[in-house]
Amino acid sequence: MLKVENLNVYHGFIKAVHGISLKVPIGQCVSLLGPNGAGKTSTISAITGVAKSTGSISFEDRTLTGLSIEDRIKAGISLSPEGRRVFANLTVEENLVLGGGLMPIGQSERIENWYETFPILGERKNQAAGTLSGGEQQMLAIARALMNEPKILLLDEPSLGLAPKIVSQIFEIIQKLKDEKRTILLVEQNATQALRLSDYAYLLNNGHIVAEGNPEALGGREDLMAELTGIV
Repeated sequence: MLKVENLNVYHGFIKAVHGISLKVPIGQCVSLLGPNGAGKTSTISAITGVAKSTGSISFEDRTLTGLSIEDRIKAGISLSPEGRRVFANLTVEENLVLGGGLMPIGQSERIENWYETFPILGERKNQAAGTLSGGEQQMLAIARALMNEPKILLLDEPSLGLAPKIVSQIFEIIQKLKDEKRTILLVEQNATQALRLSDYAYLLNNGHIVAEGNPEALGGREDLMAELTGIV
């Protein structure tokens, strides 16, 4: 579904990603793992059109080069961003409404559906999003990203800054989404958790893919996991 070839990502004069290639098949959960500063978020930013990049990014055999961020969303790409970035002064429900802005028909039904998946959001639907706990905000960010029924969901560091108990809950939610055969690109520092639910994984360090393979093979590479201590 998503194919990235020879991707280079730039932030001003700084090159953050160096010629990486990856693919995300339909219905699979693929992880992009690595420590802070590895280039994971830069890769996501290139896919969504936020960051300047060269190389090839195609989605459903359609090149994304030249497409605006809005057009990429319309094509079926949706992001739950690093740091959650909820609209703090708006209510939970208003956040969801904004998330589904490109697909207004059936929006109420989709909101109720996500309240069933995330009951705590339903309980707090009239509460300002900025007053939610970190875990609740992450649930809201994921639900908001799913409001347009995307073809692929990009999850950028969903466990970042959360307590271990909440991290487990977030990964249970991701597992449920995977069980629904949703296509997911999961960007994570927490390799142990991510590998448990991934179909395939890429390990990124200093802007380069240093290894890739199925979770069992990568998880057994003690030398590699030790080298990337930021993700163990």
